[in-house]
Amino acid sequence: MKKGYKQLVDEATAMIRTYSVAEVMSRLDDPNIQLIDVRDIRELEREGMVPGAFHAPRGMIEFWVDPESPYFKPVFGENKEFILFCAAGWRSALTTRTLLEMGLEKVAHIDGGFGAWKAAGAPVVQKERKQNV
Repeated sequence: MKKGYKQLVDEATAMIRTYSVAEVMSRLDDPNIQLIDVRDIRELEREGMVPGAFHAPRGMIEFWVDPESPYFKPVFGENKEFILFCAAGWRSALTTRTLLEMGLEKVAHIDGGFGAWKAAGAPVVQKERKQNV
């Protein structure tokens, strides 16, 4: 039977840890967490970024997390809890589930994503756009 995006997101959400914006804001100074932004680069440029978040686009994150991959990023080898977010929490829920399936144990996501983050008045900085040279 065919599954739509809502069912996939609901199934993922039932399996993963979800934090509220307030819970994450209370831990911003915790050196044992790393926020991971899975949005597209154009979203970061348009909407801004969470200070200190590591950008790992949804289309590359599985390759960046896997130590066997030629694209592995050392940040994912650190002993931290990775808290993912996207614009609304859908992509980050799916990505969190995938990373759990890949063996990353300390991974969660933010309910409502970056939209909820901004609505709560949480800190946001503008991403500098690269100049075409």
